[in-house]
Amino acid sequence: MQWQTLSLEWQQQLAIVSLNRPDKLNAINYTMFSELKAMARHLRRQRHLRAVILRGEGGQFSSGLDIKSVANSPWQALKLLFKWLPGNANLAQQVSVAWRELPVPVIAVLDGRCYGGGLQIALGADFRIAANDAELSIMEAKWGLVPDMGGLVSLREILAKDQALKLSMTAELIPAPKALELGLVTECCSDPLARAQELACGLNERSPDALAAIKLSINRSWKGSRRRLLARESWSQVRLLLGRNRTIAAVRQGKDPERAFEPRRNW
Repeated sequence: MQWQTLSLEWQQQLAIVSLNRPDKLNAINYTMFSELKAMARHLRRQRHLRAVILRGEGGQFSSGLDIKSVANSPWQALKLLFKWLPGNANLAQQVSVAWRELPVPVIAVLDGRCYGGGLQIALGADFRIAANDAELSIMEAKWGLVPDMGGLVSLREILAKDQALKLSMTAELIPAPKALELGLVTECCSDPLARAQELACGLNERSPDALAAIKLSINRSWKGSRRRLLARESWSQVRLLLGRNRTIAAVRQGKDPERAFEPRRNW
C-alpha cells in the first residue's frame, strides 16, 4: 500500500508506523486521519504481526491537529465528526480507539512535541515511552474545544479524575518526567525508540494469543463489572487452552526454547 502521510517499516514481525509530515511537525490533516484508520485495519489483517511501534518523523511525535487544513474544508470537518450512532467512533476518534482494538501490543514513542490530537493518538497505545525532553499537552481547551478524538477512553483509566480535569481544562504543557509521575507515560529514557524495540523484543517471547487475550480482557473489562471481567477471563482461558500456542509456550519453557509460535488466532 502507498501512504502519503505515514510510513510503514517491517522489522521481522514488528511494524514501525511513523507519522510522516515532518515539515508540519506531523500535524494531523484529513489524509492522515484516513490513513491512520486504514493502517490499523491493514495491520489487523497481518496475523504474523507481533507488535507495533508508533512514532513521528523529524524528532517530533505530533503537534496536534492541522487546524488550518481542516478549517479550510468544512466538508472534511463534517466527515471527521460524522457517525451513524452516538456511541460509535467517528473517523477522528478511530485514530486513537483503533490502536486499543488491535490484538497486539502497541507502543508509542514520544519525542519532542506530543500535543492535542497527537496525544489523543498516543493514548490509544498500550505503552507510551517518552524521551526525557519530550513535552505533552491535552491542548484542545486552548482552542475552545473538548478533547474529542477518543483519548479520554484511555485517560480515565490511567489518571485520577482531578488530574484529568486539570490537564484537560488548563491545556498546560507537561514535561515528560512530570507525565511519568502522573502516569500519563509508561517510561522516560534518553532513547525511547531503542527502548520500545527492546520491549517489543521481550513481548515477542510470549504467545501472541496470550497477549491478545490479556489486552482484550483488560481493555474491555477494566471499568466493567466484576461478573463481566470473570466471564471474559474464563472465555479467554478456554480459547487459549484449545489453541496450539499454549502448548508451544509450555514447550518453550523446557525442551525447545526456540520453538516458534504459530500465527495469532482471530481475537
